Amino acid sequence: MAVSDAGVCPLTVRRQVMRQRWETLTFLHWSYEPAVVQRLLPPGLTVEPFEGRAYVGLIPFRMQVGLPGLPTPPWAGRFAETNVRTYVTDHVGRRGIWFFSLDAARLGAVVTARTTYRLPYFWSRMTVSRQATRVTYESTRRWPGPHGTLSRVAIDVGPPLTQAELTERDHFLTARWTLFSAASGTVRRADAEHEPWPLRRVQVRTVRDELLGAAGLPTPTHEPLAHFSDGVEVRIGPPQSV
Repeated sequence: MAVSDAGVCPLTVRRQVMRQRWETLTFLHWSYEPAVVQRLLPPGLTVEPFEGRAYVGLIPFRMQVGLPGLPTPPWAGRFAETNVRTYVTDHVGRRGIWFFSLDAARLGAVVTARTTYRLPYFWSRMTVSRQATRVTYESTRRWPGPHGTLSRVAIDVGPPLTQAELTERDHFLTARWTLFSAASGTVRRADAEHEPWPLRRVQVRTVRDELLGAAGLPTPTHEPLAHFSDGVEVRIGPPQSV
């Protein structure tokens, strides 16, 4: 696949069960030895490295949630979220995301995602603020534990990245269309369809994070790779067995 095509969604969500918008989103990524990440994955999933390194992302953003053709449910709406994730393949080679954790500011959304998609959501006190080019994300975990786990990120948004400037690694870290979850020894998947990410350059100002450590990952010792996006509209498919 050409680099210019790598950011284009290769699948179609024919049965949409949820509509979402992911906006004011920052991708921060650190590399690890693959074995460090693999030990935290469930059976049936294998870490997918890029040029010999596994990558873990800290992704804070604003989320909007709704049901197709229906009013926004009371447990959803618009709220802040931060996820910690890595990139994996399943037993037949399908590529996707494994979430170590997802923190969200809306308790109803946390409970719903835990019960329907079996995703490791946490209820947190969170804010996202934007003043000119500066974007700041703050999060403090409330439930379930460990209570008080913190994350604070501040970035300055730069100019857009053109298609010609985007590299294979940029697409590897951002262009993902399937998420995996696991419960009772069973791995499941769900698809997410959206337009290519409109990515911008980022200057990272502050990263004070305890979410990676809470997930069992070593504290990073190097600066993250960073991207920013104003957002995309997303079609979410139903969970299904792998």
